[in-house]
Parts: sequence; structure tokens; C-alpha cells
Amino acid sequence: MSDYSHYQHLKIEIQNKIATVTLNRPDARNAINQRLIRELRTIWLDLADDMSVNVVLLTGAGKYFSVGGDVKAMSERPGGDVLEDGEIHDPMVSRRIVNQILELDKPIICAINGDAAGLAATIALFCDVTVGAENARIGDPHVKVGLVAGDGGAVIWPLLVGVAKAKEFLMRGNMIKCKEAERIGLINYALPQEDVLAKAQELALELAQGATWAIRWTKLSVNKVIKERVNLILEASMALEQVTFETADHKEATKAFAEKRKPNFQ
Repeated sequence: MSDYSHYQHLKIEIQNKIATVTLNRPDARNAINQRLIRELRTIWLDLADDMSVNVVLLTGAGKYFSVGGDVKAMSERPGGDVLEDGEIHDPMVSRRIVNQILELDKPIICAINGDAAGLAATIALFCDVTVGAENARIGDPHVKVGLVAGDGGAVIWPLLVGVAKAKEFLMRGNMIKCKEAERIGLINYALPQEDVLAKAQELALELAQGATWAIRWTKLSVNKVIKERVNLILEASMALEQVTFETADHKEATKAFAEKRKPNFQ
């Protein structure tokens, strides 16, 4: 079994060959800060090496799956590429996370227990089977903070719901309830809140007890299509997102967030 003791914002519990990975910043609505980004970059490698794990179940602590990028931290971020803890900002980190999810041969079930936004929604949608709470919302509101949907939304949304719907959702940045997300094929299941984790656990146990290599290699075979789109789109969308970090619109959006007002885009 791998050692997960160094993780601070992820909680990892292993039982019945299922690793339950919980985004664990409930007081911050599981917002993804730099520490959590680093942990999401490495957890899939540790899980790949853990011979006691056949299936991964990903969920969030508390009422939210995750509100995505920590906008408050963005508004307080110093200029340049050096972060407050001394680490160099890695603009390719989202690509690393996406590729590691796709390369992990063990199935990943995502229990979307509450709202999932931005990068968090992207991570959820790159999982293999998604179970959402009916009234929880999911969406990619990058444009609401003046950013290109660069961390994978431009890859996965068109694959799941088609180009026309994906462009509308990504350009408007609106959130939709999981019940509607199930109807349009964005997620697999939408259930009452109290049934979400149980359904995800049921699916995880079925896969954990199934034909290990047939299941794993089936996942990798289907993921070839997604990886082709990643190679086509992701670097360009991430580069454009980095450019929008320097725009007046993004600066106005983060300032407005901190001041609790609607942004005035020019």
C-alpha cells in the first residue's frame, strides 16, 4: 500500500480494493489552491502504484464537490511566476492532471456530492463514471472571471454533449443542475443527494470485483479518443488561458470577487 500521509487537502481511505479520495477543504468549499493542485498532480501516480487498489472513488467533503479555482487566492497572488511558498508556477499543471487521470488504468468513479465548477468540473468529467446530486450544479465558469476555459473544459464538454451545446455552456459560463446534466449526457446519473455516495460505492464495488485487466484495458482503449482530443486542443487552450490571466477583464473579475460586486468588463 502506498503512503498517503503527506496529503493535506486530500483524504484517502482504502477498503475492499476501493480508494476513496476526498477533496478535503470543506471550510473553503473545497476550492483548489496551489497545495491542492500539487496533490491532484501526484495522487494518480501514487494510486497507480498501489497494488491494494482496483478502483478509485473521487468525491468532496461537506456540501460541495469543489467550487474550482480559488478566486480569492487569485486576487491576492503576487506578480510573476514564483508562488508564495517558493514553488514556480507551472502553467502545464492541468495537462499533467488530465493526462494522469486518462493514463490511470484503474476505473475512477466520481460522486459529485455538491456544486462542481471550473477545474473541479473538468476533473469530474474526465472520470470514467459520474454520479451527481440532482440539485447540485456543474459548469465551467472560466469566462465569468475573464479566463479562457483552458484546463480541459474545451476538450471534454464537446465530447460529451456535442460542439454546439459545449460552446454555449463554455462561452456563457453558466452552471446547470446535475439533473439536466444527466439528461444531455454530461454525467451518467443524477440522484437525490442522499443516494449519490451509495450509488458511487455500488458501482465502484462492482468494478473492483470484476475482471481486472479486461476492465482496465477497456478504459484505456476508450480513452484513446479522449487523448487524441487532448493532444489537439489542450495546449492551445491552456496557452490562451495564460494570456487571459494578464487581461484587464481578469483583474477586474478577481477585484470584483474580493469586493463582493458584479464585475464591470470593458
